[in-house]
Amino acid sequence: MTSTTRLTVAQALVRFLSAQYTERDGTRHRLIGATWGIFGHGNVAGIGQALVEYGDVMPYHQGRNEQAMVHAAVGYARQSGRLSTHAVTTSIGPGATNLVTGAALATINHLPVLLLPGDVFAARPADPVLQQLEVPYAGDVSVNDCLRPVSRYFDRITRPEALIPSALQAMRVLTDPVETGAVTLALPQDVQTEAYDWPEEFFAERTWVVRRPGADPTELAEAVRAIRGARRPLLVAGGGVHHSRAEAALAEFAAVTRIPVASTQAGKGSLRFDHPQDVGGVGHTGTATADELARTADLVIGVGTRYTDFTTASGTLFAHPDVRFLNLNIAPYDGHKLAGMPLIADARSGLMELTAALDMHAYRVGASYVAEYTEDKERWEQRVDACYEADEPDVRPTQPQVLGVLDALVDESDVIVNAAGSLPGDLHKLWRARSCDQYHVEYGYSCMGYEIPAAIGVKLAAPERHVWALVGDGTYLMMPTEIVTAVQEGVAIKVLLVQNHGYASIGGLSEETGAERFGTAYRHRAADGTFTGAPLPVDLAANAASLGMRVLRAKTVSDLRAALAEARDADTPTCVYVETQTADTVSGPPPAQAWWDVPVAETATRPSAVKARELYERHVSTRRRHLC
Repeated sequence: MTSTTRLTVAQALVRFLSAQYTERDGTRHRLIGATWGIFGHGNVAGIGQALVEYGDVMPYHQGRNEQAMVHAAVGYARQSGRLSTHAVTTSIGPGATNLVTGAALATINHLPVLLLPGDVFAARPADPVLQQLEVPYAGDVSVNDCLRPVSRYFDRITRPEALIPSALQAMRVLTDPVETGAVTLALPQDVQTEAYDWPEEFFAERTWVVRRPGADPTELAEAVRAIRGARRPLLVAGGGVHHSRAEAALAEFAAVTRIPVASTQAGKGSLRFDHPQDVGGVGHTGTATADELARTADLVIGVGTRYTDFTTASGTLFAHPDVRFLNLNIAPYDGHKLAGMPLIADARSGLMELTAALDMHAYRVGASYVAEYTEDKERWEQRVDACYEADEPDVRPTQPQVLGVLDALVDESDVIVNAAGSLPGDLHKLWRARSCDQYHVEYGYSCMGYEIPAAIGVKLAAPERHVWALVGDGTYLMMPTEIVTAVQEGVAIKVLLVQNHGYASIGGLSEETGAERFGTAYRHRAADGTFTGAPLPVDLAANAASLGMRVLRAKTVSDLRAALAEARDADTPTCVYVETQTADTVSGPPPAQAWWDVPVAETATRPSAVKARELYERHVSTRRRHLC
C-alpha cells in the first residue's frame, strides 16, 4: 500500500519544489533555490503559511514589487546558467498582473522562472471576491489568464490532486533548454489551503537532466561543406552560447578556423574582448568592424541567436549577393530562420563537432581575411580609447567616459547589469568583456527597471562577484524599490546611477524620426506648452539614500574614479551618482554602424519629419528577404 502524507496544496508544493534538482555535465544543482513573495489575502494563508512551515528547506526573499521579484529571479537564473532559478508568489489581482512584464522578459530571453500567483476561489463561495475581474461570457477566466501568452507553461490548479501532473510538467518545461521560460501555476486561494493525502513518491528527490543533443550526421556534413566552401565566413554568437556554457568550445573553434566572431547583445562576452577572432558587437549597436564583415560575408554562422532586428539591421545588414546562413541552434524554430541550413544541436556539442570535422580537413580562412579584420579591429579599439579618454579630469564626464572609468577599474570578477536606454548601445559598441558572464545586458525585452532587481539576483547567485547595476535616470524612476530589498538582505550590489535628465536614447531616436524629441526630456513645462523649461529639481541620489542605500556623489571624472573604487570595495549596497555632459543629446559614442527600422510618418508638414521620411525610404529600399 502506498504511504501518504496529509498536507495542504501549498505545503505539498513547497516540499515538492525543495526536492527538485538539475544535472548537466555531471554537476547537480538545486532547481528552485528560493522563493520571492509579497503576501496578500490570495496567498498569505496558503503559500505564505507553507513557507513558514518549511522554512528550513525553502529560503524566502521579501520583495517590494512583483515585477521586480521576477527580474531578480531571472537575474539569478541567468547567472546560474539556467540550471537553477527562483519561484515568485503573489496575491490575486494586481499582485498577479504585476507579474506579466517579468514573465514576458523571462520567456523572450529563454530564462526559467516559476510563477505562483494566487487566484480567485475555485469553489466560488462568494462571487465576486475582492480584486476579482468578472468576465460575463466566461466564468473560468481570471486576470491570471493574462499570463498565458507570456508563459511557456500555464495551469490553474482547481483541485488538490491536479497539482501532481501539473507540477511535474512545470519542472519539465523549466529544465528544457528549448522550451524554458516563465512557468505559471495559478493557485486559487481556497485550493492552496485544502488538505490532501499525498503519495510520498511525490516528494522524492528528482533530478532533471539538461540535455546536450549532438548534431544529425547529415546536417553536420552539410554544415562542414558550407564552411569549407566559404571565403568570407562570419560567426554570430548569440545568447545560446552562454546558456550552453559553450564559450571554451567557441574559442577553440575560432582559434582552429580563424573565422571572426561577432556577438549579439545576448552573446557578447562569448569570447574575451582581446581574443584574436573577437570583432565585437554586430548590428545596429555593433562595431564598424563586425558590421562591415557582416555586409561582405558569404556565409553567416549563427550560433544560439534569434536574429532579432537589431542583429540583422532590420534585414539590411547581410548584403553579399550570395550570402547563406548556417544556424547552429538547439531550437528548431530558430535554426530555420533566414532560410538557413539548420544544424539543430546544443551549442557546445555542435561547435565541438564542427571544430573536429574542420580540423580534420585542415580548414582555415585565408591569411588576407585575418589581416583585414585584425587591422579593422585595432582601428575600432582606437575609437573606443578616444571615447573613454578624459583629457580634463576636473569636468563633468560624458556617458562613454563614465564607462571608460568603470572599464579601467573592473576585472574578470565584475558583472555589469543593464537593460534599457542609451547604455545598451554604448556598452555593445564599447565595453571590453573580460569574462564569459561579465556582460549581463537584457536586450530581448529591454525592460526599464530590470537592472537593480536583476543585480540582486546575480549577487545571490554569485556572492563572491562585484555586481554593478548601470541605470539611467529614466530607468531608475521606473523601479528603485528593490534598493530596500538589497539593504534589508545585505546584498552588496553597486548601483551606478547616470543622470541625463530624460529619456536620452528615445530622445535621439525621436529626433532622427522627425518627432523632435517630443516628450523625452525631464523638464518643466514652458509657456508654449512644451517640456523645454529648466531641468526638474529631482535629487535621485537623495532618493536612493532615503531608501537606505549608501550614496557617493561624483561631479567630475576625478570624483568618479574615486567613488567607483570606493563602491567596488564596499561590503554594503552602494550607489554612485553622476550627472553627465550633453544632457540634451544621446551619449556621444560612435554613431550607429547599421540601420534600425523605426517607421517614420508617411505624410507630414514639419520639415524634420519630411526629411526623416526621405532618409527612411532610402534605407527601406535596401532591405532584403533571405529566402534561399
